[in-house]
Amino acid sequence: MDKIKRILAVVDPSVEAQQSISRAAEIARNTGAQITAFLSIYDFSYEMTTMLSGDEREAMRKAVIADKEQWLQSLAAQHEDISFDTKVVWHNRPFEAIIREVLEHEYDLVIKGTHQHHALKSVIFTPTDWHLIRKCPTPLLLVKDHKWLVGGAILAAVNASSDDEQHQALSQRIIQDAQFISKIAKGDLHLVNAYPATPVNIAIEIPEFNPSQYNETVKEHHLSSTRELGAQFGIAEHHQHVEEGLPEDVLPRLAKKLDSELVVIGTVGRTGLSAALVGNTAEHVIDSLDCDVLALKPDGYRSPLED
Repeated sequence: MDKIKRILAVVDPSVEAQQSISRAAEIARNTGAQITAFLSIYDFSYEMTTMLSGDEREAMRKAVIADKEQWLQSLAAQHEDISFDTKVVWHNRPFEAIIREVLEHEYDLVIKGTHQHHALKSVIFTPTDWHLIRKCPTPLLLVKDHKWLVGGAILAAVNASSDDEQHQALSQRIIQDAQFISKIAKGDLHLVNAYPATPVNIAIEIPEFNPSQYNETVKEHHLSSTRELGAQFGIAEHHQHVEEGLPEDVLPRLAKKLDSELVVIGTVGRTGLSAALVGNTAEHVIDSLDCDVLALKPDGYRSPLED
């Protein structure tokens, strides 16, 4: 993602503040991108109105769509300096409507707002969010209702020591895209790599096993791999974080410590998120983050909806 020319901003009719529109406008001001404000709507009651003919039901659907089109245009009008298109579709599966739109029109970025539970100060991801994380081929930016602060931390989550070629390529992609977003947001890029703790069962089963030596060897391996990867992209060592623990623990903890604006994460998507870059726990990682998330697929990924 070395450029952003077309953005699909997914609108949520159930909330007043449209984070996707605001963030899309913020990015467009720095890239000149064209934004399409997109809304998928469906009301089952219109399909069940048997007293009306098919033509009458179709006329009712068109009237609802026209009304929502006007609403989207009023949202776009709040950003007079940005080029907006609007599109409303009638579809009973929002995630599928979004992905179909992406596949047909080749957007560079999809932006969708997330729901924040104010009492717990945590983000709640909807079923549509999870479907998009798993199946959307285009970079997906899930955003909260806040502005990116100048100098804010942007985390690129990688597995620097992986021998898997697809993981290696995705790590490169994550850093490249994180650097690109950092320039747009005027943020500070950080690299984070989690490594596993010493398996307890080995220490128990093998008396001569030295857990501290093993742990130090693993740490040095991950540290060396991360330093090498960071050096390729000119990331200063004090912005490289190598920490022991599970990714779903390390990444949210570090994001909170640095008060991160955004975390960039990769998902291989071979079987949903089961082959995620940061171990097999990407869903837990994303669900634990209290900041914006940019989810990336590897080059060549095909959405199940393409089949």
